Amino acid sequence: MNKIVTICGSMKFKNMMMNIAKDLEIKNKYVVIQCVYSNDTFTEEEAQILADLHYNKIEISDAIYVVNVNGYIGSSTNKEIEYAKKLGKEVMYLEPIKQ
Repeated sequence: MNKIVTICGSMKFKNMMMNIAKDLEIKNKYVVIQCVYSNDTFTEEEAQILADLHYNKIEISDAIYVVNVNGYIGSSTNKEIEYAKKLGKEVMYLEPIKQ
């Protein structure tokens, strides 16, 4: 079954995100990924626009894929996970969640 999957996680893992996007697409998933920014800086308004857009991506997706390298999940990603769960979206993780 084709699924739309939004990739979530810290931008410090952007290379891993790109590899995961490729792997998911090969498995016939439709991947939605945030633009992979280098060292760009954004105004507060631009940052808010990008954050809102990312939440819109979660809304149109069937699932999110959390890139939690070494178990790391930052505060922004935690909020995205909670939002996805609130919407009833499937939440997948790169690494098992440590209890």
